[in-house]
Amino acid sequence: MKKKIWFNQWFTTAAHFIDMIKYNADGMEFEVYGTSNNEHAAYLSYCDAAFIEPDIIGEDYIEFCLRFCKIHRIDLFVPRKENVLISKNLSKFEQIGVKVLVCPDASLMEMLDDKEATYKLMKQHSILKTAVNIPDYIIVNNAESFKEAYTALRKKGHKVCFKPVIGEGGNGFRLVQEQPDSIEELFYQGINANISFDTAYNIFKQQAVFPPLMVLEYLEGYEYSIDCLSFDGKLMAAIPRKKGQGRLRELEDNPVLLKLAKDINDTLKIPFIYNIQVKYQNGIPKLLEINPRMSGGLHYSCLAGINMPYRAILLLLQGKKAIKQFRPHFGVKSSYLEKEIILKDNVFQSSKIVHL
Repeated sequence: MKKKIWFNQWFTTAAHFIDMIKYNADGMEFEVYGTSNNEHAAYLSYCDAAFIEPDIIGEDYIEFCLRFCKIHRIDLFVPRKENVLISKNLSKFEQIGVKVLVCPDASLMEMLDDKEATYKLMKQHSILKTAVNIPDYIIVNNAESFKEAYTALRKKGHKVCFKPVIGEGGNGFRLVQEQPDSIEELFYQGINANISFDTAYNIFKQQAVFPPLMVLEYLEGYEYSIDCLSFDGKLMAAIPRKKGQGRLRELEDNPVLLKLAKDINDTLKIPFIYNIQVKYQNGIPKLLEINPRMSGGLHYSCLAGINMPYRAILLLLQGKKAIKQFRPHFGVKSSYLEKEIILKDNVFQSSKIVHL
């Protein structure tokens, strides 16, 4: 019998994960459900059934998820939206027979969702404080403390950037420049994350207090994502993925990053699938964040010869029986081309998109 699996409010690249799960080498059958608040989300066209989500958050969203699982008899739930809150309410899903691909340690999920809390753990943990390097940073919540933090980091010789303490991906990230924005930038440069100090400072003055902001040293080396597959504290695979110039991606046998992944795995024991992001500065990899979910670029790492989304689902279904040690094929370089997806009415009808 096909297992019913649900993806909620995911990246567009979830289309790759869905395909890899559906067309696995074992021939295990899945019926994929997808939901989004955007009826034109491309990954919905890869689902067997697709639905429009209501625009709600918090406990109301948990109730929606539970109702959706009951109505559609979902077996497996792969959440992105509200995954921390879903972890806190995991027992409610277990009570209705739904297995959820989420770290069951809700306190760890909450900590990893908060960059300041994550960095504090790295600095204070007996093992991680020597295993993991973090950037110089200062937390601020008003214009004057931002100015002080910027000045302090500049005195250390750092370029300075900032990003929200709680946020996903590059949302809210800015690289601070001392000089004001120029005509040359306006006319001849594309959209970028640069912002002048004066512009940022004046924007921050618009509010007496704003949500916590991390002001930190800007790391100028290569950025890596390390996609990890793990269960019961056993690291089954770790694949460092180098983000090269433009669209270039390279899977690299990097002993330093592989050891970093093992140290983090041995300590935090995040189950199923997760992602560690680092960036180099002067030859040293420094932690950006740890995402306890499938990363947006996971499909590149699967070019190492491991169907990581499917293996994560097997771990969810079979537990220790699905533990297997993998030997990734490193050295793979890849890029990508845009692929057109025709969104036809009959596609949506066959996917049964309805407003819930």
